[in-house]
Amino acid sequence: MHPTTEPHTPPHPGRLRFAVMGAGAVGCYFGALLARAGHAVTLIGRPAHVQAIQARGLRLQTAAQDEHVAMGASTDAGAVAGADVVLLCVKSTDTEAAARQIQPHLAPGALVLTLQNGVDNDERVRAVLGPAQPVAAAVVYVATAMAGPGHVRHFGRGELVLAPSLIAERLVRELGAAGIPAQVSDNVRGALWSKLVINCAYNALSAIVQRPYGWLARQDGATEVIADLVAECLAVAQADGVRIAGDIHAAVRGIVQSMPGQRSSTAQDLARGRPTEIEHLNGYVVQRGKALGVATPVNHALLVLVRMAEAARTEV
Repeated sequence: MHPTTEPHTPPHPGRLRFAVMGAGAVGCYFGALLARAGHAVTLIGRPAHVQAIQARGLRLQTAAQDEHVAMGASTDAGAVAGADVVLLCVKSTDTEAAARQIQPHLAPGALVLTLQNGVDNDERVRAVLGPAQPVAAAVVYVATAMAGPGHVRHFGRGELVLAPSLIAERLVRELGAAGIPAQVSDNVRGALWSKLVINCAYNALSAIVQRPYGWLARQDGATEVIADLVAECLAVAQADGVRIAGDIHAAVRGIVQSMPGQRSSTAQDLARGRPTEIEHLNGYVVQRGKALGVATPVNHALLVLVRMAEAARTEV
């Protein structure tokens, strides 16, 4: 399939203006859909990525289409100025630093929406920005990857669950019109934990062996290890007063059916020599477990193994 460049629709008066701080795979995918729907969108990312987008637009490749979408792109955090909504899509390890970078440039009342792995990013952003700046968490369910500078690939899903905010209902309408299914939930913390459990079940394993979810599930003994990881996470969540809605065990099994060929973001980071988010995934469960008196030996083992894999990359 060859990419096509379609005329970009100018932003419609009255529509929300978006900035994406941390234009990786998640931010680029949602930014492209919003820009294609006529919203003003500015991606903020690395120089090579930004240069490619400025030159020819962002290449959005899905199972159904392959096109270039024109939008703004910058390497400067100051490009969030004037945005109604800032999608914070940086790695969890960079949350506070990114919040400090955008703070001087945020419009009064602009919503900072955290689209990140982990369960406490909104709290960490709020601690930096203060109570006057609206901050809300979102749970992201999407399989994407960067295939090169200015090129994002979509492999599956693409929905969001949003915490309540003053513009949450409007956001749901605007996102839906852009082809992004979204809903508001008063239990986003539980939804974030549900995703955390899934990430803890698969991310580290996928990273250590550099294999996708479907391959993992077929290996002898993997089901038992995954069950132990999930049980530890649920014990910590219960001790922490978290209400996880729905059948989490079915959700854990379902990820293999919905994304069998997907390698985890932790696996992708490790393969590219980038810092992983393991401290905010299995590491967070271990940390909260210690604080709450809940043993997490399997999560701890995988945390240490990923740390070792990261350390081994730096050795000559």
